[in-house]
Amino acid sequence: MSGPIALTVNGRRRRVDAPDAERLLDTLRWRLGLKGTKEGCRSGACGACTVLVGGRSTLSCLTLTHEVAGASVTTVEGIGREAVGRRVQAAFAREGAVQCGYCTPGFVVALTALLREPGPVASAERLLEDLGGNLCRCTGYAAIRRAVEAVRREVD
Repeated sequence: MSGPIALTVNGRRRRVDAPDAERLLDTLRWRLGLKGTKEGCRSGACGACTVLVGGRSTLSCLTLTHEVAGASVTTVEGIGREAVGRRVQAAFAREGAVQCGYCTPGFVVALTALLREPGPVASAERLLEDLGGNLCRCTGYAAIRRAVEAVRREVD
């Protein structure tokens, strides 16, 4: 069964016609034109497709669109609407943590979610450990590490 699905994407109410088996990744990229969310592995192993659903980090390649009906979805295109997201984006740019850029959207969204968690901000080491599901295939992670450490200092 397929039919119109209502959801809020980057603060905007949307209705999409998506088949029951369609992944959120495909809906975002091909039906809504939000190409910032990247397709890497389609198996949940790389983190390139990370979005926020209801504020929680979610792999859009493993999530069916109909599963998020009525939910609020934030992609990398919408992450800069809040101060933490803007800080994360700025730190990645400033530290050069964007070599080819393919993994960057997933890292930015996932790190923003981690920094928004209630309570004290985790250490940079813990944040990096929690980002372990996000893979970068073209760097030694040094610039990503610097960006995480920089934004961690800013939000502390």
